[in-house]
Amino acid sequence: MSDTAEVNAERVARGRERILTELRKVIVGQDDVVEQVLIALFTGGHCLITGVPGLAKTLLIKTLADILHLEFKRIQFTPDLMPSDITGTEILDEEQGIRRLRFVKGPIFAQIILADEINRTPPKTQAALLEAMQEYHVTAAGRTYPLHQPFFVLATQNPIELEGTYPLPEAQLDRFMFNIVISYLTEDEEVQVVTQTTGASRPALERVVTGDDIIQFQETAKQVVMAEEVARYAVRLVDASRPGRAGAPEFVDKWVKWGAGLRASQALARGGKARALMQGRYHASVRDIQALAKPILRHRVMTNFYAESEGISSDVIVDRLLETVPVPKSGLS
Repeated sequence: MSDTAEVNAERVARGRERILTELRKVIVGQDDVVEQVLIALFTGGHCLITGVPGLAKTLLIKTLADILHLEFKRIQFTPDLMPSDITGTEILDEEQGIRRLRFVKGPIFAQIILADEINRTPPKTQAALLEAMQEYHVTAAGRTYPLHQPFFVLATQNPIELEGTYPLPEAQLDRFMFNIVISYLTEDEEVQVVTQTTGASRPALERVVTGDDIIQFQETAKQVVMAEEVARYAVRLVDASRPGRAGAPEFVDKWVKWGAGLRASQALARGGKARALMQGRYHASVRDIQALAKPILRHRVMTNFYAESEGISSDVIVDRLLETVPVPKSGLS
């Protein structure tokens, strides 16, 4: 590692620790969830956070926004929300007797976007996020408006209340780097939360990282070394999820309707590099790929009727893939 690379890696490590210190003032437990959110932030990806009500999904995102020097907007998704409510709309303005159309920017023109309960709005409105998440700009009335960098979308959805919801289309799901599942806390963690949140005092949060810092972290993560055998392992893991491919495992042909696409391979590589950097390494390993396989693949591997009838989830299929796809020994460390 060169001196410059080592300095940059140390900056990322310090930034991560400062963010974690502030987050832990409010967020108890959920270490894997926090790590995955930070990996997405440090790679320019977006997160879909899935969990039952009351598990601090919104609190996590709001707290992260509070400790970063970034503009934050919350969009509450409802069945009557229109695309223009997200991107903005043109209004007729009159100045010095001259009427003209003026574009009023919507809440998408921020840097951290909380798309709360995204599955409560129809696909037409969900799709308003597509161009912004992929291209980092918004087109309205024939004009293109760039978004400020860094741009980070964190969407939440409730998996148990299906009445009045609209499942996200596969094209929308694929734009999310991670599908992060939040589970219940342990008893000790829940006691700590109850004690903290029912008391009179509230922790004071400090803004510790700027937008320029985040952009620098993203550039540093791109420079992390990934050996060819590690990249090839990531590609083979994704390819094995596709039914009908030569060499696809039997259980994939049996249970999978659609496998993961190219974005999954790219996300594994980007995420693996960022995870290595956050752990003080300047080279990504197979273990980094394996650690991120579930949040990256679970929303990209579409199960079929046979899997659903047997109670087989995409998480089970990813576990089987990790057991099945051969691991290059040289890429483990």
